[in-house]
Amino acid sequence: MTGLANRLPRRLVAALAAPAVVFIAMFYLWPVASLVAKAVTLDSVRAVLHDRQLRAVLWFTTWQALVSTVATIAIGLIPAWLLARYEFTGRRALTALVTVPFVLPTVVVGAAFLALLPDSLDQSVTAILLAHVFFNVAVVVRGVGGLWEQLPQDLVAAARTLGASPLRAMREVTIPLLAPAIYASASVVYLFTFTSFGVVRLLGGPANPTLEVEIWQRATRLGDVGVAAVLSVAQLLILGIAVIWFSRIQANHLVALGLHPLNERRRARSRRERISVLAICTAIVVAICMPLAALAERSMRTGSGHTLAAWRSVFGGATPSQHPVANGSVANSPVDALGSITTSLRVAIVAMAISLVIGGCAAFAIAALGRSGRVLDTGIMLPLGTSAVTIGFGLILAFDTPPFDWRAAPLLIPLGHALVATPFVVRLLLPTLRSIDPQLRAAAASLGASPIRAWREIDLRFSARPLLTAAGFALAISLGEFGATTFLTRRGRATLPIAIEQLLNRPGALLHAQGFVLATVLATLTIGVIGAVEALRGWSDRRA
Repeated sequence: MTGLANRLPRRLVAALAAPAVVFIAMFYLWPVASLVAKAVTLDSVRAVLHDRQLRAVLWFTTWQALVSTVATIAIGLIPAWLLARYEFTGRRALTALVTVPFVLPTVVVGAAFLALLPDSLDQSVTAILLAHVFFNVAVVVRGVGGLWEQLPQDLVAAARTLGASPLRAMREVTIPLLAPAIYASASVVYLFTFTSFGVVRLLGGPANPTLEVEIWQRATRLGDVGVAAVLSVAQLLILGIAVIWFSRIQANHLVALGLHPLNERRRARSRRERISVLAICTAIVVAICMPLAALAERSMRTGSGHTLAAWRSVFGGATPSQHPVANGSVANSPVDALGSITTSLRVAIVAMAISLVIGGCAAFAIAALGRSGRVLDTGIMLPLGTSAVTIGFGLILAFDTPPFDWRAAPLLIPLGHALVATPFVVRLLLPTLRSIDPQLRAAAASLGASPIRAWREIDLRFSARPLLTAAGFALAISLGEFGATTFLTRRGRATLPIAIEQLLNRPGALLHAQGFVLATVLATLTIGVIGAVEALRGWSDRRA
C-alpha cells in the first residue's frame, strides 16, 4: 500500500500532461486538419488523379525509396556483422564514426555528395541513392547489429558442423534469425527515403522530384495550394500503409530465441580473417570520410583555384549583398551567411527549450500514468510519422488568419522544430523513468516524504542525465531541420540549411564555395553537439 500511497496526485499528472496535449493539438492536429479542410477539394483531387506528371513523381518516389532501402540493408549488414562479431583496436571509434552520417543534417549530406561526385552525376538518381545509403546505413548497423550481438552462436556452429559453408549458414540460419531487426530497420530507412527532401533538393534537380519536393514546389513556387495539400494527405496515407505493412511482416518473422545478454566478440585469428577485418574497416573509414573531406575541400575551391576567399567572405565582415573575390571584384550573395549562423543558433536554443519542457513534462506524465499513458505517448509520436514538409505546410495554412496570423512570427520556426524534436526527448527520457525501482519511492514514503517530494528527489534526479542527452539531440535536430523551415522562413531570417541551399543553387564559384563553407560549419556544429553529449555521458558514467 505504501507504493500506491506514494503515487503522484492526479492533478499534478494532469498538469504535466496538459502542455503536451495543448502543444500537439494546436501545432500538429490543427495544422493537419487545416491542410485537409482548407485545401483538399474535389477539383484538386481530380486534378491530381488526372495529372500524368504527378503519377510519375509518385512512382519515382516509391521506387527510389525501395532501391535505397534494399541497398542500405545490403551494405549496412557488412559493418553490422563486423562490429557485432569481432573485437579489434579502434572498434569503439569505428562504431561512433558509422553513426556520424545519421546525425548530419540532410542538406549537409546533399552538399557533401555534391562536392564529392563528378559533374556527370550531378542531378542524377545515382547521386540520390548514394547519399541515401550514406545517411541511413547507421540505422542498419544499430538496429541489426544490436540483435546480431545477442544471437546464440551455437546455431551457426551446428550448421557449419553439418557441412554448410559460411555463406550458406549466413543465408539459411543467421539472416532468418535477424529478419525482425532487418524489417524494422528497413521500415525506418524506407520512411526516411520516401520523405527525403534536403538530399533530393540538392542532388536530384528538377528532373527527379520526390513527393516532398513536388509539394514544396506546388505550394511555394506555383501557388497550387490545393494540389499540394492533396499530395500531402496522399503521402500521409501511403506512409501509414507502409508502416502497417512493415509491422505485419516483422511480426510474421518473430522467432523465440534464447538470446544472450552479449556474446563475447572475438579477435580475428587467421590471416584471412585479419585481412578481411582490416579491409572492411578501411572501406568504412574511406566511405564516411571522403564526402566530408570533399565538403571541406570544395569550401576552399573557387574559379581561381584553392583559396580562403569564401571563408573570409563569410566571416570577414563583408556586407550581405556583396563579398570580395580574390581578384578584387565582388560577387552578389543571396543571403547573409554569417547572420544565418546566428539565426540557426538562436532558433535551435529556443526549440531545444520548448521541446525539453513539453517532452519532459509528457515523459513524466506517461511514466506516472502507466498503461493509460499510451494515448499521450502515441500523440507525441505522431509528428515523427509525418514529413517535415507537411508539418511546415500545415502550420502556414493554420496560422494565416487573425487572431492567429503568425506566418511572419519568428517563434513559428522553433515551434515547428520542437514538433520534430519533442518525440526524441520523450523516447530518451521514458526508459530511465520506467526503470526506477518502485521501492525507492516506497522507502521515501516510509520516511515521511510526500509523493511530490519523492518525485522531486528521485525521479527528477534520475532524469538529469537523459535530459542532458535529449537537450543535445534537440539542439542538433533543430540546427539541421530543413523541410518545415522552407515554408516558415521569411526574408532576412534564413537558417543555415536554407542559406546552404540558396547558395548552392545560385551560379558562381564563390557562392558555391560559400555554401560549402556553411555546410562545413553546420556539420562541425552538429558533430560537436553530439560529441559533447557523448563526452558528458561518459564522464557521468565514470562518476557513477
